[in-house]
Order: sequence, then structure tokens, then C-alpha cells
Amino acid sequence: MGVGIIGCGNISSAYLRLSKMFKGIEMRACADLNMDAARAQADAYGVRALSVDDILAAEDIDIIVNLTIPAAHFGVSRRILEAGKHVFSEKPFVLSVDEGQELLDLAAKKGLRVGSAPDTFLGGAHQQARALVDSGELGQITGGMAAVMGRGMEMWHPNPDFFFKPGGGPVLDIGPYYVTNLVQLIGPINRVACFASTPRKQREITSQPRAGEFVTVETPTSMRGILEFANGATVTLNTSWDVHAHGMSPMELYGEMGSIFVPDPNFFGGEVRATEGAEPRELTAFDHPFGVPNEEHNQGMMANYRTAGLADMADAIAQGRPHRCGQDLAQHVMEVLLALLASGESKEVVEISSRCERPAALSAEQARALMT
Repeated sequence: MGVGIIGCGNISSAYLRLSKMFKGIEMRACADLNMDAARAQADAYGVRALSVDDILAAEDIDIIVNLTIPAAHFGVSRRILEAGKHVFSEKPFVLSVDEGQELLDLAAKKGLRVGSAPDTFLGGAHQQARALVDSGELGQITGGMAAVMGRGMEMWHPNPDFFFKPGGGPVLDIGPYYVTNLVQLIGPINRVACFASTPRKQREITSQPRAGEFVTVETPTSMRGILEFANGATVTLNTSWDVHAHGMSPMELYGEMGSIFVPDPNFFGGEVRATEGAEPRELTAFDHPFGVPNEEHNQGMMANYRTAGLADMADAIAQGRPHRCGQDLAQHVMEVLLALLASGESKEVVEISSRCERPAALSAEQARALMT
């Protein structure tokens, strides 16, 4: 299927570069309101640079990846659907439940698909965790904790302003990785509660080229939440950009017969650990292609298979099956994240109205079938 991109910012390079690992999709064009940015990416990756109007009208484009800023996600995704094309959006999917429902209704009316990042839960480490949970060896998952905490995006991003505006913040920017993985491991969420704070109203940019400038903070940057799942499990979620250092695991789940320690769901790989009762247990080797380190990062070699969710959606369209990074999952996760923000403001428990099925597990064989 022919794929186009709207939004040629920082993340577009990953999609353009890594999509070559997957069959069933071919990057053909990119667009941006800034045509210089579109031409730069087109020249770098051998695709066509088009205006937004032209990419929406292009006959050889079947799916458009929406990589615009969060505030523009809804409007751009709606235009993509109205143009008769499937849409795969970066997270956050939308910034309100009503916006999400409007997109789902429009897609259903037109017979189109809506998909959304994150797709990191398809990574080898998280599918290994899924296999262990599904095996029943831990018993029912009764509780857990997740933590994503650090100093903030102004430390490294060249233009971090939007991270500190409505639609940004650690809950909506990083939270999708964590909540999506929790849903695929445990199931849907019934209600949430949260405490939120904004310790600093101004933050100094220390990254280049704008070091020394200040960003005004318009959204909470520290939030402590509790998620109650439909199966009865309760999980604490700590998200903050106001922490210098901490000793918490990215994710821990507690079962009736043991615990599991899951690596950072912002990434595809990492080490999964588990216990049998209180004792460490040796896990069977899990040979999954999306867990194999394939890129050099500051932390060393890491697994990066971004666009796996896009490739799975294209294959699902061809096969007539549900795609794993599906619209119901994205809508449920977004409602949960928005409910955390609402609870942080109101100090009240917020009920979650949407439901979704856990996305199908992705076996090693199914993952290999998506690759070139």
C-alpha cells in the first residue's frame, strides 16, 4: 500500500527510515505546511515532496501517517478520512473523547481504518511479557506499578515548546506507551484517580540551538495516578518531568503466583524478569524479531521497529482482520489519559466509559511475516 506522511518534523525520519524493514507498505510522499521541511525529507529519503492538498489527492497514496503536532491531530486526521484514505496517527490520537468518536464514526461511514501509535507494545520484550501473562503461570494479575520520570524534554529536544502546552505533558506525551502496554497485558480500565502539579511555570531550554530561552508551562508536569482495571487489578502510574533520579522499574505487574518486571514500553526491547512466588525464575528464551537490537543509541544497541503498527494495519486491511494498533484501543487509552488529567484538576475519581478488547498478541512468526 502506498503511504504518505503529513508532518515532516523530528519523528518523520524514523518512519521514513524504518518503514523499509516491512513489506506491504511503501513510503511515496511527504507533506508539510513548511515546504522546505517537506523537500528536505523527500530528498533525504527518496520520496516526493507535496503540499498537504496534493498528498490528500494523490491517487497512489492509500494510507497517510499523521505526524503533526498534537493540537492538529484531529483536524488533519479528519481531512485524511474525508479524502478517502486510511489514517495512522502519532500519539496522542486526539485531545478529546468527542474528537476521537467523530473520527471513528467517520471512518466507519467511509469503510476506512484508523490506527494510532504507539506500536512499541508489539516489541519482543512486551510480547514476551504478554505470553507469560497469557500462560496463566503468574495467576491473575492483581496489581502493579509503572513509572516514567525524568528531567523533561527541554533537556534534549531542539523545539520543546509544544511538550509544555495542552496536549503535551508527561501524561499525554509518554503516557500512551505505558497505558497502551498495560491494556494489552491486563485489559481495559474502569476508572482512574490522579493528583497533579506544575512545580515550575517557566523552564529553561538547555538543548541546542535555543539554549538559554525559556518555555512557559501550560500543562501539569508531575502526575501520580491510580488505574482500576476491569479484571479488578489496580496499578499506580507515576509520570513526571520534575525528577532528577529515581529507583523505580518502568513497569511491574503482581500476579497471584509471582511477579513480572517489564522493560520501558517506550522501546521495543529490553530484559523481562519474573519470579515464581518470591524467587527469581528463569524464563524460556523468546526469539522474537522485534526484540533484536538493530540501532545504535546513546544507551548502546537497541531494538527499534517503529512502523510495525503501520505495517500490521496495512496487512490487516489486506487480510480483512482487526489491526493491533486499532481505533478502539487508541480511543480507550486516550480517554484514560484525559481522565487522569481531569482527575488531577478536580481531585475526583473519573469513570471510563469506553471499552476495548486487548489487541491480539503478535507471535514471532506473525512478526517475521510482516518483514521484508
